[in-house]
Amino acid sequence: MTDTTTSDWRPFLLRWSEEWADSLPDDETRSVEDETARRERWLGLPAASEERIAAMERRLGQRMPPSYREFLAVSDGWRHAGGFVARLAGTTEASWHDNASGLAENFERYLDEDARPEGRREADIWRRGLQLDVESDATYVLLDPEDVGEDGEWAVYTWASWRAAPPERHADFRAFMRAMHREFHRLRAGHGDEGPVFVNGTTREKDALVARARTTALRGDWERALAMLDEAASYARPRAAGIGDQIRLLLGRTSRVSFGPAGRGPLYAVEQLPVLVADHAAHAYGDDSLAGTLRGADDDLVSLAHAMLDRMRDGTYRCTVAGPFGEAVERARELARWGDTDEAWRTLMDALPSWEPLEPDHVAPFGWVADPVLGPLLTPERGRELLSTPRGGWTGRPAEPAPRLDPDTLRWLAEPDPGGTRTSYRFVLVEGVRPEELPGLLADGDDAVLSAPMTRWEASHRSAHGRVAFSSRDDRALMAVGRAGPGWSFAFDGAPAPFDRHRFVSPAAAAAARAGTRAVVVWCGLRAGGGQPFFHLSVARDGTEQYAFTYQAGEVRRSGDIPRALEPDRFLSGREADATDAEGALLEAVSEEFGTRLPRHAIVRGRLHTFITRSWKRPPREGETYLVIRRNRDFARRDRDGRAGGGAPDSR
Repeated sequence: MTDTTTSDWRPFLLRWSEEWADSLPDDETRSVEDETARRERWLGLPAASEERIAAMERRLGQRMPPSYREFLAVSDGWRHAGGFVARLAGTTEASWHDNASGLAENFERYLDEDARPEGRREADIWRRGLQLDVESDATYVLLDPEDVGEDGEWAVYTWASWRAAPPERHADFRAFMRAMHREFHRLRAGHGDEGPVFVNGTTREKDALVARARTTALRGDWERALAMLDEAASYARPRAAGIGDQIRLLLGRTSRVSFGPAGRGPLYAVEQLPVLVADHAAHAYGDDSLAGTLRGADDDLVSLAHAMLDRMRDGTYRCTVAGPFGEAVERARELARWGDTDEAWRTLMDALPSWEPLEPDHVAPFGWVADPVLGPLLTPERGRELLSTPRGGWTGRPAEPAPRLDPDTLRWLAEPDPGGTRTSYRFVLVEGVRPEELPGLLADGDDAVLSAPMTRWEASHRSAHGRVAFSSRDDRALMAVGRAGPGWSFAFDGAPAPFDRHRFVSPAAAAAARAGTRAVVVWCGLRAGGGQPFFHLSVARDGTEQYAFTYQAGEVRRSGDIPRALEPDRFLSGREADATDAEGALLEAVSEEFGTRLPRHAIVRGRLHTFITRSWKRPPREGETYLVIRRNRDFARRDRDGRAGGGAPDSR
């Protein structure tokens, strides 16, 4: 029904009435009026004549909006508009509300001089609205004579205190009645085995819409498919929301994703369950709620989910998919865990046409989002690319590739980061060495082992867990590792300790200890607050430092034969005010000199392997002091005589 005419209203109202009558249990107790309506299969009343409608308009002093007028010409009132309005007004019962409920003051209480127009309208509606609800479950229905569209239609506002939400706006009376028809369907469909099987023309029409939406989605037209699924879901068709959730998940709209009741098929086990468990791991405060997240799951399934949750938390969970697309998932994971997220994404997209659904309602691969390494690959732009790509044996228009996320240089480090927390950073670039070999060059003993891929926050939390002593004599860096361009690996620390020029020892020589290798060390704090801006560069080959310079306090200290391309005087004038402007140019010069880069997306948003290096400080000399703090029952005390006793901290 799109036009406001009596010919449109009648078939719509007749269908609604018949669906309502057929949905009633035979043994249900009903009023005389409802029993008559069931028997006659009509929820309406006799049509109002034009004279009757005109008399109503004279009484109210307003011409009624077109859709309500045409409705009255078919039925002079209505029973059971949705689930909470037992009777809607006709020509004799509609009246100005005139704040009879006293709700205007309640809504005005929350207004101030900066209130939005919508807020003022929601408060004023109680004084000027035309009330249409006659019998209801504490639900108000008001036509607004001052919220008028170009077509002369008045908006309809509905509100119920038990919904704990602002008044809901409907564009006109026709839109309101269609919303109430959908509400009727949602409530009846939820009755399950308590009443007659709820199958009718509308349910068959919406189920056919779901089937068409699935095909549309597989052809890559996800926007049209999602609109069709949302339409069907608004009538509570059982498959619509679950299929739509697959699309919403890949668009990043995770707050609306639930997939419906727990299942037992491969789609649930391989795709849906991991996503739900991963979301729980990321956002839940306690694991007791996991069973509630898995709606309808039995004890065995809940136990499986808890085991999966443990693997996700310790970094051992891996997404596994069968077939050629599953092989691409494995290749993409290997690329992503070393930071090459752009190439990992292209690997997935190149294999997507070979992907096959696990079940008829499966419209896109999405279980990989739960993989701790692969999940960070997803962005809204990439999600749209995946959804726009024809798959599952269907053809369609090729998708527009999402833009690459990683620049080809180091310059991005000089750009402001979200939250402005990256004011200092340091990294080591090593040529001819694989990322997994870096701990052997930069760490000792148990520290020379890579962790599972994790975020910077996770790595920091785990490295501090169980530690009882913290000393300022050492500067052992927690570094993420990965690939830094053809033939190069990196170790990166985005939150280093304060720079101490007098005790700093560059790890460049140790990183280049193997014959035929080069190492580059950069430590930048040109935007660091609370201290003097600084920049350090050192380069080593075959275990020997070749050249280095350190800028701080407007001075440059240098050693070795520095190439013209990296000459600090080209970038740093010696005046601190110019230091920040030089950061991007310095990083660009390092990139060009060595052909290196750092993967922005993996470092900022992804999960990478980490390890803890040897100290970047030399040992203290005679007479130099340092601080050691030892934790003991969540408090610390200073022992100024330098003795470490009883778990107390000492200052040296």
